[in-house]
Amino acid sequence: MPKYTKYDILKMIDDEDVSFIRLQFTDVLGRIRNIAVTRDKAEDALNNECCFDGSSIEGFDDNLDLYLAPDTDTFTIFPWRPHTGRVARLICDIYTADGKRYSRDPRYVLQKALDRANEMGYVFKVGAECEFYLFKTDENGEPTIQPHDRAGYFDLAPFDNGENCRRDICLTLEEMGFVIEASHHEAAPGQHEIDMKYDTALQTADGIVTFKNVVKTLAKRSGLHATFMPKPLEGCSGSGMHINMSLYKDGVNLFLDGKEEGKLSDIAYKFIAGIFKYTPDMMCITNPTVNSYKRLIPGPSAPFYPVWSNKNTSPLIRIPSIKKPDNARVELRSPDCTSNPYLVLAACLTAGLDGIEKNLSMPEEMDIKISELSCAQRRKLISDKIPASLNEAVRYGEKSEFLSDVLGDDLKNEYISIKEDEYSSYRQTITRWELDNYFISY
Repeated sequence: MPKYTKYDILKMIDDEDVSFIRLQFTDVLGRIRNIAVTRDKAEDALNNECCFDGSSIEGFDDNLDLYLAPDTDTFTIFPWRPHTGRVARLICDIYTADGKRYSRDPRYVLQKALDRANEMGYVFKVGAECEFYLFKTDENGEPTIQPHDRAGYFDLAPFDNGENCRRDICLTLEEMGFVIEASHHEAAPGQHEIDMKYDTALQTADGIVTFKNVVKTLAKRSGLHATFMPKPLEGCSGSGMHINMSLYKDGVNLFLDGKEEGKLSDIAYKFIAGIFKYTPDMMCITNPTVNSYKRLIPGPSAPFYPVWSNKNTSPLIRIPSIKKPDNARVELRSPDCTSNPYLVLAACLTAGLDGIEKNLSMPEEMDIKISELSCAQRRKLISDKIPASLNEAVRYGEKSEFLSDVLGDDLKNEYISIKEDEYSSYRQTITRWELDNYFISY
């Protein structure tokens, strides 16, 4: 990532004819918010003088005066906007009026976790695999529930109707400084995946937020609707946000076993053990919606089982093959893109570091195809469980000292309250399934 000063930014604004600058941040749930300023106010914004009413943002408190502090290294120009009077963005940190970091700023939550890792001598690197669906829109431009195509895994045109849109997304992201590892059609009709290159955790979290914005924007320009909803279609594959993680020290990947080729190190296994220990506590963060748990059901590729494997895709954690040192990593398959990436990475890192500090032990590997076992066989082999609903996940989170450590009590209590209200609203809804099964029968 480039290193810019505020004077670099002002020069680029003038050189590139930028007329509008979006000062972006995320709310507690990970949704992008922004305040836009014109060129005339750019210098004020870069001096952290842009103030907003925090009480208007869901999950923030009644602190009326919050200030945006742009991270100058996140400056980028939106390629899809006009080439005269262009539009740029800066991702911002949030401060209170007395100059302190705002405790409910999700970016700050991740930065605190990264500071802890840095004190231990570690650099946390992450790669994300983000899945999404493309749906057709009607004559008014409103989204329908009809997938854009009927293609399957790794299909190409003419079966893959989203090929052009996906290409435009990738090229736009590259123009914005992303390195795209791969993109392809996924298993379900209208489903796609784009993988981003490994980077430091803060850059990856910023990248995921930007990625989602670009996908939705470019899809709309193509007359389509993109959704990161985990399970938009019954009977079809869900969409996840697989998180690949490793720790580095002095440029060396610590997850690579220095003695046995192609194997993970002891520190990697302790990191994984920490993830396993705290998975129930952090699932209200990694899988934060009612719909998230419609994806986490028994199936050949659903990460429903709290086990790990080198070979299968149904376990919670997969260990990808190691072809070169940088490939030594841990893949957590449960998170989805409705989550706030800053909070997800903060929780994963904190769990992993705890596993290292407490010298936790890994469970045994589960290499059999779990999805092909009967319910009785699964119960016999796998005693541990993970939350099966948002309500259950929230109950775990509510009691979790670990989550208090990650978020702080103030943000944790607010987050749990938001999710309790969300589940309460869901409980008051009568679904089509209930009407089909109960309306006549009873």
